[in-house]
Amino acid sequence: MMLRVIGVLFVSLSLFACSSTTMIRTNDQDVKIYADGAYLGKGAVSYTDTKIVGSSTQIMLKKKGCQPMTRNLSRTEKFDVGACAGGVFVGVPFLWIMGYNPNHTYDFECEAN
Repeated sequence: MMLRVIGVLFVSLSLFACSSTTMIRTNDQDVKIYADGAYLGKGAVSYTDTKIVGSSTQIMLKKKGCQPMTRNLSRTEKFDVGACAGGVFVGVPFLWIMGYNPNHTYDFECEAN
């Protein structure tokens, strides 16, 4: 029974280590924020995914009457100790050994359409 509990705990921690979260902020609270085309919110949002090392996410900032601004996040910004520890025992979490920096702040300059 104890071995089963340890196994479930280990698998849960390994899966948790696969995700990476970052805060995306803009200097303008009216700017809409999109990740890979999906609307996240305005001004400041939290973004989480489980993409593997080397993957990228397209961030688009939009405001009515302005040219959109595009940036890319890459899963190569920050080493993930939890995924490394999980990878030592299971192997697979090494695919998530890198994550996003905790914060990304963008200055949105409105250039008319």
